[in-house]
Amino acid sequence: MDAMSSSFLSNAFHRPKSIRSSPSPPNKYIPDPFFHISSSQITHENKPQEDLKSTNTTLTRTPTPSIKHSLHEQTVNGSATATTYSPPRPASLQQLKRKIPTSTPQTSTPYFLFNALDEIVNNFIDPPLRPSVDPKHVLSNNFAPVDELPPTDCPIIEGTLPPCLDGAYIRNGPNPQYLPKGPYHLFDGDGMLHSLRISNGRATLCSRYVRTYKYNVELDAGSPVFPNVFSGFNGLPAMAARGALSAARVLTGQYNPTNGIGLANTSLAFFGDKLFALGESDLPYQIRLTSDGDIETIGRHDFEGKFSSPMSSMTAHPKMDAQTDIQIGMTTNPMELLSGNGSVVGADTKKVPRIGVIPRYANDESEMRWFDVPGFNIIHAINAWDEEDSIVLIAPNILSVEHTLERMELIHASVEKVRINLKTGMVTRSPISTKNLDFGVINPAFAGRKNKYGYAAVGDPMPKISGVVKLDWSSKGGREAGCRMFGSGCYGGEPFFVPKSNDPASMGEEDDGYLVTYVHDENSSESRFLVMDAKSPTLDIVASVKLPRRVPYGFHGLFVKDTDLSKL
Repeated sequence: MDAMSSSFLSNAFHRPKSIRSSPSPPNKYIPDPFFHISSSQITHENKPQEDLKSTNTTLTRTPTPSIKHSLHEQTVNGSATATTYSPPRPASLQQLKRKIPTSTPQTSTPYFLFNALDEIVNNFIDPPLRPSVDPKHVLSNNFAPVDELPPTDCPIIEGTLPPCLDGAYIRNGPNPQYLPKGPYHLFDGDGMLHSLRISNGRATLCSRYVRTYKYNVELDAGSPVFPNVFSGFNGLPAMAARGALSAARVLTGQYNPTNGIGLANTSLAFFGDKLFALGESDLPYQIRLTSDGDIETIGRHDFEGKFSSPMSSMTAHPKMDAQTDIQIGMTTNPMELLSGNGSVVGADTKKVPRIGVIPRYANDESEMRWFDVPGFNIIHAINAWDEEDSIVLIAPNILSVEHTLERMELIHASVEKVRINLKTGMVTRSPISTKNLDFGVINPAFAGRKNKYGYAAVGDPMPKISGVVKLDWSSKGGREAGCRMFGSGCYGGEPFFVPKSNDPASMGEEDDGYLVTYVHDENSSESRFLVMDAKSPTLDIVASVKLPRRVPYGFHGLFVKDTDLSKL
């Protein structure tokens, strides 16, 4: 039986109260009242002469978003009166190569007409009134996006990098290409990969957008073209207006949805000797790392045409089982959408949560067995395995699932062990930790096998991560076997376990390896790459790398060893 499971829910982000612009001194915060932006200038540099475009837009509404990648502000009496925005730009012309035809030129009449209609929708029909979709809140502090960064050397400020880390740690996350003009949810940001390439004890950081079809079309257009999925269709008027506007853009050739509408902003996966950036709403995008540590997008991958539907998509939280490929549906909240009071995805509290179990070699979903588990709202499953007549599952349980998208700071997820007896149908549960934990990982060699240890991020509150906890679930009740907190004002992300040895013959104990993650210090506006000893009860720091600029909080990451990078 296949005991593995995954959730479509990605880590969502907490709404800090203050906003910091990137050029400001480390401890200077812009006051929280609504910003008054009188002008916004968008320019593209380092592009071929025929592609050079510029757009000047006057924004008069209040409130309005005030943060984008390179932000220069003049503040008078607590209000930002002028903002100049410089969007991300590649380091070389080679980065501008695209396999997909460009969109309709922005000088066309439909372009200006649709942008004007978009402004009307964003200002009057569906302005960003809820904090969860207000860019001023969503894109504050270290949630604010950054420019692309070419491969840049990084100093090691503590310890040494172990030889087993020769390879690359790559983390995905949302990083909007353009200043959001209306409602914006963190899940709506374009995917950006932050890769730390490690070789012979040296480290190189590179940050690049995943060049999806959406990204390329909007780069050519010089402004947003695609609607935001998580924040753009709340309420019947917004659905009608943005739906009609999207249809008009498609009919006039501004974009073709059959080429993909996804963001590739959630996670990464390495399989079939290929590296992919993943997002729930699209097929994966194949990427590769160059010899100097740069990141290139090869293109949208349809697995040699095996996905017949032009609008096909794939999970962004895969658990590897090459023989299983069964589709399972999910539920949306149409009434919440029509009323304008909720998100695209939500919880139906009238229904009982269930766990589905399917044989590894099932022909279709008809072989799925469902087990009711009242009160168990799974997210980001950590591991599962077969044990006698049962299946054992380790996963966080969201105790307040109704806040998953709208009030993430109210989420509390406690890790539980769930045992499903396949003969009797009995389901038993036991808590492993009552701390607020998510983004749990294990030694990858033990995926789908009975194991002992896991490592989870500590929410403070979610999704800001203040530390890492080591869990031991081998005993009946489970216990906390180790912990490291990052310190006051310091927040990290999902940890990733890298074993000391990849050779099964020489592999030591299960926890013989290192935990790696990015950590940001909000006091100094500096980011680091941390390497922690996974065996140590205090998860001792083995090495710390100072990064050349801050790395925003993001979603899921992956370590790819040198031998696998050479296959890309």
